[in-house]
Formats: sequence, C-alpha cells, structure tokens
Amino acid sequence: MTIYVGNLSFQMKDDDLKNTFSEFGNVTSAKVISDKYSGRSKGFGFVEMDNDAAGKTAIEALNGKEVQGRPLRVNEARPKEDNRER
Repeated sequence: MTIYVGNLSFQMKDDDLKNTFSEFGNVTSAKVISDKYSGRSKGFGFVEMDNDAAGKTAIEALNGKEVQGRPLRVNEARPKEDNRER
C-alpha cells in the first residue's frame, strides 16, 4: 500500500518519515519529495507498507497527528495522473 503524507515539516528526512510509520508495520520505503534544483523538501512524501491492514491503521492513527510541529495529512495515495497534453 502506498500512502501520501502531506504537511510535513521541512526538516523531515526519509528516516524520520520511516520511523513515524514503522510502529504500525513494516515500511518498505519512505521518501520525502524534494525540489530537484534546491534540494529543499516540498513538504510531502510517500510511504510504502507491505501490509494493507497496517497501512490503513497508520492512516487512521497519523492523519491530523502533530509531528515535528505540524499536523500531518495522511491518506492512501492515488495513481499519478498524466496532465501533459499530447
């Protein structure tokens, strides 16, 4: 299950994100998205968990929870849409 995590602190690192979710189950990957030019966090990221039930539990527990001074927005990630014109 892939989980979208928004409203992240700009100091949040991949390991911090992984640790936040690991108490709910096995995290296969955690990535804070950063600007490709400046390297600064964009304030959101994605977490992959190997178990859907653990993912749903993490979403319920962490959505709205304050982490590093900011309330997280957590929900199941939707597939990326291709908005480019052909």
